[in-house]
Amino acid sequence: MTHNGSAARAAFDRLQAELVECRLCDRLVAWREELAVTKRAAYADQDYWARPVPMLGDPEARLLIIGLAPGAHGSNRTGQMFMGDRSGEWLFRTLHRTGFANRPVADHRDDGFRLIDAAITAIVRCVPPRNRPTAAERDACAPWIEQEIELCRRVEVVVALGGMAFDQTLRIGRRRGWKIPTPKPRFSHGVEVHPGAGAPTIIGCYHPSQQNTFTGRLTETMLDAVFARAARLIGE
Repeated sequence: MTHNGSAARAAFDRLQAELVECRLCDRLVAWREELAVTKRAAYADQDYWARPVPMLGDPEARLLIIGLAPGAHGSNRTGQMFMGDRSGEWLFRTLHRTGFANRPVADHRDDGFRLIDAAITAIVRCVPPRNRPTAAERDACAPWIEQEIELCRRVEVVVALGGMAFDQTLRIGRRRGWKIPTPKPRFSHGVEVHPGAGAPTIIGCYHPSQQNTFTGRLTETMLDAVFARAARLIGE
């Protein structure tokens, strides 16, 4: 890694260290910590992370996946984006099939799972009650992901999981000077936004939440297609 690359990595590591200490949103802090005490019965013997969840993967990655927020008994327990819940099971299988992960299963933080040329973050970094962050909480959390995007200079494709993540990605892109069309593109599965030279292609994707996967709104074939498209776009 070059000297500049080393400096960027050090800045990224400092950012993540600051992130996990954030206590800005009282409602989210209370909820994440309450879950760590009450726990789900299946995890009664485990210590919950119960802090803001850092980015998973390499800041040098060319694919950036942006989700909504940590899961109550997934990321809020494991401290790793999407790790430990059904949404993550779907996402990691797809990433493995499309060449972005070294294995299809991630059970815990030291199990050998590794992303390949990919990183995962979210627009809100603490678990919200009922999986619904408020607009104020989303905006309070925005500086973290904006700083991550600033430091992840090699990103060529962003996959935004769900409408809230898609809309927030467009807002952030506009603030960064990306050429986001007006009126703002509407979220749909597979929608693509091409914000011009020097900016990543943005792809919308249904979130692999149980409300989408159990109902058949999102199938594994549909999810694979989005990430296969991302793989084709990278390096074009």
